[in-house]
Amino acid sequence: MIKKGDTMVNVRTGQKMTFLDTWAETNGTQLKTECISPVTTEREKSHYHPYQENRFTVTEGQLLFTIDGKQQLALAGDIVSIPKNIPHSFYNSGQIDAHYIQEFFPALKIDSLFESFFVLAKEGKLNKSGTPNIFRTALLLLNFEKEIRLAAPNWKVLKVFFMVLAPIARLMGYKSFYE
Repeated sequence: MIKKGDTMVNVRTGQKMTFLDTWAETNGTQLKTECISPVTTEREKSHYHPYQENRFTVTEGQLLFTIDGKQQLALAGDIVSIPKNIPHSFYNSGQIDAHYIQEFFPALKIDSLFESFFVLAKEGKLNKSGTPNIFRTALLLLNFEKEIRLAAPNWKVLKVFFMVLAPIARLMGYKSFYE
């Protein structure tokens, strides 16, 4: 379980995340992390948080966001707030490491989602685009459906597909979270 002060590094992307406030310290109202993202050509998949606001405060470098189909460059000192249910993605498009504070309101289980992906990266269980195999993905996205959903395909269709795969995934020994 993630605790205040814990730091994780995604060995695949180089992203570093230090937990400043977890759901445990805030009674579930907030997750606050300090992040460092190196310059990268990696692009995360467009996603949304159905029950959470996601806020970024850039402290050094820059991040390029795509929010609801529109690009927005955030430089040091900028704050970008993404309301719940709005598709988005971001990456460091600059020349130096991007430093930023990332917050989620409410916290829900988003810290466990990050932990799962960082562990899978460390174990070499993510593909070139940073995605686990379809069986792990099914269990993870069903487990964390309140925290994150892919922007496409439609979640209702995807959820039915994942629910069909989930029993097979469990029989194969896959889990719905990793720590």
